[in-house]
Amino acid sequence: MTFLYDFSTTGAISFSEIVNDPSGSFTRRISEATQIRSKLRGTLKESKRNDGEKDYLTVIKIIDEYLPQLQSIMNCVAHGDLQLKSAPVFSWRTTLSANLFHSSPRVSLSSFHAEHACCLLTYAFAFSNLARTIVTSLGAYEHDRAISQSEREAKEGQLKHATGYLGRASGIFTFLSETVLPELERSKSSSQLPVDLFPEVCTSLAKMSLADAQTLAIRKLLSKSFYDSNVAPGPPLPKSHPAPGLIAKLHLECASLYSSARTLAKTQSSSSKSSEDVSTDLRHYMSGENALHSALAKKWLGIDAGERGGEKKAGDAIGFLLWAKKELQDLKDGGKGVGLAKSDKEKRDRSSRKEKVANELEIIDVWLKHYKKVNDTVHFQPIPSQADLQSRMPTGATAVYPTAYVPSKLTFGPGSEAQTQSNDNETASDTAYAGAGEYY
Repeated sequence: MTFLYDFSTTGAISFSEIVNDPSGSFTRRISEATQIRSKLRGTLKESKRNDGEKDYLTVIKIIDEYLPQLQSIMNCVAHGDLQLKSAPVFSWRTTLSANLFHSSPRVSLSSFHAEHACCLLTYAFAFSNLARTIVTSLGAYEHDRAISQSEREAKEGQLKHATGYLGRASGIFTFLSETVLPELERSKSSSQLPVDLFPEVCTSLAKMSLADAQTLAIRKLLSKSFYDSNVAPGPPLPKSHPAPGLIAKLHLECASLYSSARTLAKTQSSSSKSSEDVSTDLRHYMSGENALHSALAKKWLGIDAGERGGEKKAGDAIGFLLWAKKELQDLKDGGKGVGLAKSDKEKRDRSSRKEKVANELEIIDVWLKHYKKVNDTVHFQPIPSQADLQSRMPTGATAVYPTAYVPSKLTFGPGSEAQTQSNDNETASDTAYAGAGEYY
């Protein structure tokens, strides 16, 4: 499961009304930038009615075209090649802010940096939503007893692509929080920003995207063994199964990332007087995933103890599994701090998570029955307290990393490839002319 973001929409803008081109060198470029942004605006409005893979790919493609144009205009203004006619004002609808009527208010942002930030935010949303669409299309393929090896491997390839898209989203969110939003705050152009543009919130989204990516990495890692144990899930683990201790550590890292993300999402920006909070949908998603991965980590720690430890670890195996069962049961019944689902989107996510929790509870019962029987008849080991087990919890492990975002190359103006080539041609021409003068 990954979080589904609502796309923002934006108001119309004409760059020729914002900037003046004294030399007339960039008139065509300014017109192209206006046209591409108009196309982006139309695509975002259309995407509000659709949520298919093609729609997200289209948004990504258009933003790929628009960002170099926008950054070139910003660069030309900074170098004085273009002059501002008036303060630029870009309007965008917020998508992460909680409000009474659950509508998305439109805010006016008087800064090129704000426009840059909103585009990157939408860019990251598109990659994340694209990953979710791919995952949804896969279904529970690893539990399909009739699937062929080639079909399963093809779906694993798609899962790998979705994991990569989430890694890209995480890198974009990180670039936003560490580079673009500090520039926006320093510009002092927008006195009050929506929570969507808080550095803390974007850092939260970066961690959440990374946790979502690691969730998919765990699924891919377990895919073959799940298929091999479809007929008889439970002990013993199939030979194709990765080390359960490793799976536990990967889940612990996911839980830590979701927990950290939720804490950051509740942090108000020190530079803003906004009283808005991040939407409950997002915070509840983080809470639910944190609780789920925390419980799954304990499940795999129990299985690891039972499969590797023999007599000395029999009690640990039962203790961890009982702890995991209790946490999953709490999550199934609502969970502490998760709250009630309000939106249709959150209800769908809750329904999907509850189905997964119910399946996990069934699996845990199979393992518990096995270990209890063995312990009651062979090992007779005491069951450690939860505090004792907590003191021996390992640290998490990372399987995926964010893909660092690299800003687009400038298409025109100072520092662009076109400008460099032009300067090189002028230099070559001057050199040739100077050499020719020797013969006259």
